[in-house]
Amino acid sequence: MYGLLGEKLGHSFSPQIHARLGDYEYGLFEVAPADLESFLKARGFDGLNVTIPYKKAVLPYLSEISENAKAIGSVNTITVLPDGGLRGDNTDYDGFLYLVRKSGIAVSGKKTLVLGSGGASLPIIKVLRDLGAREIVNISRGGENNYQNISRHFDADLIVNTTPVGMYPKNLETPLPLDGFKKLSGVLDIVYNPQKTKLILDAERRGIPACSGLSMLVAQAKRAAELFTGEPIADGVIGEIHRDLARQMQNLVLVGMPGCGKSTLGRRIAEKTDRPFFDADEVLVQKAGRTIPEIFKTDGEAGFRALETQVLSDLCRQSGAVIATGGGAVTRPENFDILRQNSTVLFINRDISVLPTDGRPLSQQNNLSDMYAQRLPLYRAVSDFEIDGNGDIPTVERRITEVL
Repeated sequence: MYGLLGEKLGHSFSPQIHARLGDYEYGLFEVAPADLESFLKARGFDGLNVTIPYKKAVLPYLSEISENAKAIGSVNTITVLPDGGLRGDNTDYDGFLYLVRKSGIAVSGKKTLVLGSGGASLPIIKVLRDLGAREIVNISRGGENNYQNISRHFDADLIVNTTPVGMYPKNLETPLPLDGFKKLSGVLDIVYNPQKTKLILDAERRGIPACSGLSMLVAQAKRAAELFTGEPIADGVIGEIHRDLARQMQNLVLVGMPGCGKSTLGRRIAEKTDRPFFDADEVLVQKAGRTIPEIFKTDGEAGFRALETQVLSDLCRQSGAVIATGGGAVTRPENFDILRQNSTVLFINRDISVLPTDGRPLSQQNNLSDMYAQRLPLYRAVSDFEIDGNGDIPTVERRITEVL
């Protein structure tokens, strides 16, 4: 029996990743700090991955530690030796090394800021050092280099986030703004849920190469599986598992003009892909206890848009759903990051001459051509794919399926 050791694990992707890596049982071991010693001494496992808060706490119970783990000062993988002793390794090193190489971001000769001084930062710092970073500055909440005096490091070339800031469910929080960094050539964030943290989205908006931590998660698990089984595993499996996990985690979000078929298409796609479906307008009406025309009448468009942002924030932070948005969701800039953080966004572009207006206050009050002209660049800016929405529903659905 193998598994993940931690204090509070919640939902973990480790079991399904390891199911693809080896023919062994893999579970989750939630252990309170007071019970750590008895758990390790009981040996009810053949091997472990170790996460917060035990990457350093397990060290006194190990009879052997790999040279790499010694240099790092923490372990995240434990195997049982033939004599019953425990050996510690650190496969986060392998995982982050894979992430750096996959990202294509150069490290050699670069000044690098590592955000966070916890156990997660230790293997990252060693990888950066081994890859020839010119200078590595550890940024923490206190100490000599901190977030209050970050301006002294605005000349950094690379930023790596090792903190949990921005991790689900606290999506779209960021450890720091990027405004002052004029030389950045790369941003890496080991958070993998959501797939794009605000830090990553901010970097992308500035044209800075950026990559999040899902491939690191898979790569470190692959190395751990090799230690568990003693058998090599081809690196190609990392990409396969990463792609499958990314598809599974991503939402599918439909945007477009009111009446273009988003809700009907979304329901059909959700049913065929066995995903939950949410109509953002329906959720908003349920949350407000009023119809959309009633909300517009009492609160105006500004009040409606504020409610819409709250609903989209709740819906889009989850994973693996199909979400149909209201037609005007793209008119608030703050919704762009909400929509893009964990989703593939499809723009359903249907001719305005066939769009219905019943029950749609803005469509009735405004010239549809003007509204379409205003929103078209916004739909295109937020979306990953533009779908021809003309024709019957099965035809448009087929176009979506071909794109996906």
